[in-house]
Amino acid sequence: MVPRALPAAVIALLLTPSLGGDKLAAQTVPPVATFKSSVDLVRVAAIVRDGKGRFVQDLTAQDFEVLDDGRPRPIADFQRELPGVSVALLFDVSGSMEGHLNDAREAADRVLGTFEPRDEAAVFTFDTRLNEVVPFTRRLLVLPDAMKTIVPFGETSLHDAIAQTASRAGRREGLRRAIVVFTDGVDNASHLKPSDASGIASQVDVPVYIVGLVHAIDNPDEMTSAKSVQRSALTGSLSNLAGWTGGHVFLASTASQRSLAAKQIIDELRHQYLIAIEASGAPGWHPLQVRARNKDLIVRARSGYIAGQSRPMSE
Repeated sequence: MVPRALPAAVIALLLTPSLGGDKLAAQTVPPVATFKSSVDLVRVAAIVRDGKGRFVQDLTAQDFEVLDDGRPRPIADFQRELPGVSVALLFDVSGSMEGHLNDAREAADRVLGTFEPRDEAAVFTFDTRLNEVVPFTRRLLVLPDAMKTIVPFGETSLHDAIAQTASRAGRREGLRRAIVVFTDGVDNASHLKPSDASGIASQVDVPVYIVGLVHAIDNPDEMTSAKSVQRSALTGSLSNLAGWTGGHVFLASTASQRSLAAKQIIDELRHQYLIAIEASGAPGWHPLQVRARNKDLIVRARSGYIAGQSRPMSE
């Protein structure tokens, strides 16, 4: 499904940070950051691999081409060397996560275990509301003790939580940014319908990585998986959502799979290229395609933007 523009009321609701248990509808929309220059730029994080899956690290702006709605656009800014990564760790703590939360904590600790002193992370939890446990902090190498006492409970507003977290992660400038979601993929209380999940991607300028915490019977990579797994949101709408933002879904039912997912996420972030183009003046959804001029290279990046909703490359 191609992402589509959401109604303004829905965008306002989903991009409003709901922290400390405040109701979604009671918040106000944060101001959208703008570039210091008079030119509105669209930021695109891109990962490049060769035919064997290895990262390609030595490219320049001249090695890329960007198509905006099928039309070539000049690259206005290009960054290859950034000081670190900024990761928003987003935990599903709803009732369906009973039996999975320990695995989620383990996976998150694996992510933090790859951190360098220059990196930063924040910790959020959600059921039907988003809560900030730890703000963006450097040298956060393990989860806070507060995460050990959480008991999964309640319904799940997964799509809403991803969109709200994106509005906060998108402000972490000068770093390689991402949202990492730990969830079983269940959503039964979002304001956004599952069929509209891919539309969230149009509001996100950071990759969304989803670590799907599932039992072996629900993991298509396992010999014991059930055929019904193909109907899971983790292999359907959530996979679309992650892909449209330049991220990925990892299905993990073992410790080794969780460890591999954590390593791959951080490896990808450390190899991001940051590209910016001038935003189109035409309102609405603009599909983007980022390609390497070397046709043997594979580029993964966000799939588009809504004109007027871009964020700055740096402050």
